[in-house]
Amino acid sequence: MSPYSISIRPFGVHAILVEWPQRVDEAILNDILLFIEHLQHKCLDTHNWEIVPSYNSITLIHREKPIDYNHYKQKIESWYKKGAKLKKRQRFLWRLPVCYDLEFGIDLQEVSEKLNKSIPEIIELHTNSQYTVYGIGFLPGFMYLGGLPSELEVPRRPEPRLKVQKGAVGLAGKQTGIYPQESPGGWNIIGNCTVTMFNPKNENPCFVNVGDRVQFYAIERAEYDLHKIESEVGIYQLQKSIIDA
Repeated sequence: MSPYSISIRPFGVHAILVEWPQRVDEAILNDILLFIEHLQHKCLDTHNWEIVPSYNSITLIHREKPIDYNHYKQKIESWYKKGAKLKKRQRFLWRLPVCYDLEFGIDLQEVSEKLNKSIPEIIELHTNSQYTVYGIGFLPGFMYLGGLPSELEVPRRPEPRLKVQKGAVGLAGKQTGIYPQESPGGWNIIGNCTVTMFNPKNENPCFVNVGDRVQFYAIERAEYDLHKIESEVGIYQLQKSIIDA
């Protein structure tokens, strides 16, 4: 593991927050993921502890009882400095279909005007990039995807919508993402993905992990309708390939 300077502080009576330097950096994310592997294999009883990663941090949460912060602060510092050499977790590149039809891309025309780019140019830029999953949050299965081309950076909408459709693909600042269910939201919606991102009935409700990558590909409306049916009945075949960590 890289010798980053980390900070450790209490996060309520059941949790501790461990933070890395405050910048979006895939090397930092990889260091975080390696440390999580170390914690899970060598340090913590995962039946009692939940570990939640994000862009620059992990939150360690004890599921049953309050924790002794000073005791665990020293342990975490020691665990991190030892930096056990573990095999990196296998990561995947997921290819996800998006229909950019204006019926779904309700902000696509406005984004086109703001960025002074044609809609085909926006679609090409959005689909040509691979995005790193830096965090999964605010809704179950909502991926915060970094790596958006600078040409597609656009601020959030000034007024969030009360309802954003399930599967909506949006842009906000330096990020893109998929709404896994209908919810309020302020991202600029440019299309819709047919893949169900979170299913509580599955053994693994969210198939994507922090550290994985996502690449979108464009589909026409007829293909969208077919994929939608396949996804709803559980026969849609996800496209994935192994990538180096």
